[in-house]
Amino acid sequence: MITKLLATCSSCGEKHEVAYYSGINTAEEPELKTGVKDGSIFLWECPHCGKTNLASGQTIYHDPEEKLMVWLLPPGIVGEDKVKIIEDSLIKASEALEGYTFRRVDDVGTLIEKVNIHDAGLDDTAIEMCKYVTKMELAEKGGNKAALEAPFKFFRIDGPDNELSFTYPADGHMQVVQIGFNVYEDCAGIIRRNPALKPSGGFPRIDQGWIARFFR
Repeated sequence: MITKLLATCSSCGEKHEVAYYSGINTAEEPELKTGVKDGSIFLWECPHCGKTNLASGQTIYHDPEEKLMVWLLPPGIVGEDKVKIIEDSLIKASEALEGYTFRRVDDVGTLIEKVNIHDAGLDDTAIEMCKYVTKMELAEKGGNKAALEAPFKFFRIDGPDNELSFTYPADGHMQVVQIGFNVYEDCAGIIRRNPALKPSGGFPRIDQGWIARFFR
């Protein structure tokens, strides 16, 4: 579903009305999934100065084949009084969708990450625990400050041993941290043994703030 969005160029400050996907259904338009995963679907070029910008708007990403629905709602886009109304409406509409994973995210980068995690056949709750455990280990070993403070994003799983790669920004570049698949298996096992760690109902935010609550 394409709507119009009033966007401001980050370079020249000019305002323009741009086309924006407020609803994405990959069963109806499979080509949109590629645009989501590489982020291109959210980019627009300023006709005044040529600067490429990231559009910031509300989006419902729905992949019926993978049974994944992600609600992208950047902060400040919708007033807090309307957030609950929208969420209740989404929950009611999703009640008939059995076996689905429902998530809420604040930014495009996290939406892309959720799609990548799900496509890799992984559990995002276990991935968030992997990030937390990895940072704890880096801290114990005197790891660099940039890695400890930066947000980790799942990038991919590859290699003969199914290593997991996480990226984080530092010094103007994306850095990579790799961990063994055994770490993921251990985290997934902890979550299976502790039902309280498994989210249920609504469109929960599963991020570092969520997992940190269980380690205080």
